[in-house]
Amino acid sequence: MKRILLINGPNLNRLGKREPHIYGSVTLKDLETELIQYSGNHDVELDCFQSNHEGEIIDAIHETEGKYEGIIINPGAFTHYSYAIRDAIAGMSLPVVEVHISNIHAREEFRHTSVLAPVTIGQIVGLGVYGYKLAVLAILEHLGGN
Repeated sequence: MKRILLINGPNLNRLGKREPHIYGSVTLKDLETELIQYSGNHDVELDCFQSNHEGEIIDAIHETEGKYEGIIINPGAFTHYSYAIRDAIAGMSLPVVEVHISNIHAREEFRHTSVLAPVTIGQIVGLGVYGYKLAVLAILEHLGGN
């Protein structure tokens, strides 16, 4: 069974409460429960991690080596300026998919640039929480199919 780590960054612990007109009404717990089940149906063990702290996210990325086959990350606001998270991803040999619930390219100008995108295998934006499911499939496809 393949293992994937899902990392959600700052403020994503507030899903369902924070700006539901942008991010929807699904809570992080509900999202994680659904994704764990979905992943299991694809013979993937999914572990979930959320932090509002950059260093903890970097530590989680570093700890994937030898334990996981891929990473799904919604880095939240760190998307736009965390060169430290970018460097942590670049230093890994695992495929990483960046996910955003909203379409960051249709929002404020500062959200249009991701410093992480160049070191990931792809970016899924604007498809709501469904984007996370697509990220699972993208990693499986990258690893040689399901």
